[in-house]
Amino acid sequence: MKKVFVSGCYDMLHSGHVAFFEEAAGYGDLYVGIGSDKTIYELKARKTVYSDKERLYMVKALRSVKDAWINKGSGVLDFRDEIKSLQPDIFFVNNDGHSPIKEQLCKDLGIEYIVRKRIPYGNLPSRSTTALRRECRIPYRIDLAGGWLDQPYVSKYYPGAVLTICIEPDYEFNDRSGMSTSSRKKAVELWQTDIPEGDRETLAKMLFCFENQPGTKYVSGSQDSLGIVLPGLNRLYYRGGYWPETIEPVNDPELLQWIEQRLWLIPLFPRLTDFDVLAHTNISKNEAIRLSKAADDCWQAIQIKDVTGWGQAFTASFEAQIAMFPNMVTPEILNVLETYKPNVLGWKVSGAGGGGYLIFVSEIPVENAIQIRIRR
Repeated sequence: MKKVFVSGCYDMLHSGHVAFFEEAAGYGDLYVGIGSDKTIYELKARKTVYSDKERLYMVKALRSVKDAWINKGSGVLDFRDEIKSLQPDIFFVNNDGHSPIKEQLCKDLGIEYIVRKRIPYGNLPSRSTTALRRECRIPYRIDLAGGWLDQPYVSKYYPGAVLTICIEPDYEFNDRSGMSTSSRKKAVELWQTDIPEGDRETLAKMLFCFENQPGTKYVSGSQDSLGIVLPGLNRLYYRGGYWPETIEPVNDPELLQWIEQRLWLIPLFPRLTDFDVLAHTNISKNEAIRLSKAADDCWQAIQIKDVTGWGQAFTASFEAQIAMFPNMVTPEILNVLETYKPNVLGWKVSGAGGGGYLIFVSEIPVENAIQIRIRR
């Protein structure tokens, strides 16, 4: 029998986990590496419901599992020593667990790397730990273009828009992944389970003030709180202030579905330690104008469903961002990005310096990528 290896958190064990293990075990004897409590806290910025010892006991009790253990390392590759010792034939992951750094490790070690979509067993409902957690209804957000114009030290040079989409928490995005995770944690602290009823802009202001209390050294841009609270697609126009002058929402279901079908996410490796995105900045009027124009072009292309124009503006916005904030990317990120460019229409990175996602605009599926749902 071949040896098959999988690794993950496996907190709040559910039918989706069991189906995943059974599918992986179809390739051979299944060995499971479990993330320690410390590792999960470092990656997710939250404690597990069950301790690593409890999770190990439950996973080992499953008939599809040959053996299991708690990984001794840390970070996304906390299983590095264990996989070298086990020398499996196959490393099996779901598409939301895929990462280029995992794939590269398997190439280096001569291990077959298999990525599959999550498939529930029979007629059972699709399950995820995220959806079972109490805070699961608080959304995340992605900025499609114009990011950084919500900061006065950028929009003071030239006004412009930030385009955001509010996304359902179908995946538990890692802390500091560029999905407004820090603002979302504050939203969970403030509202616990979901966005409450009430005027949406007022609620966003409440979240913004709650996160940026007096004495805050670095003020999080208001696109974070607005992107979480306002459903759909929103155009936030800034002119040298912390709050946008105008907010233009789009909640047309057909257009939102069109966006969802063409947006693809690939997880990146962790952010480097001692990382400072604000180091070595090059903020100028010319770059602010360039960023503002890219956001306008992106907005117009989306309105008429011009996917080629959207992709070009999407990329132009990203390039304007990294021209002003070069620490948003690293040579490693750019190397991975190069492998995808020939097959997609546009690209950007979330999660400055790593820890986030490569985000692509494409008419055709991007291999091993995940897709999001926009909150209606």
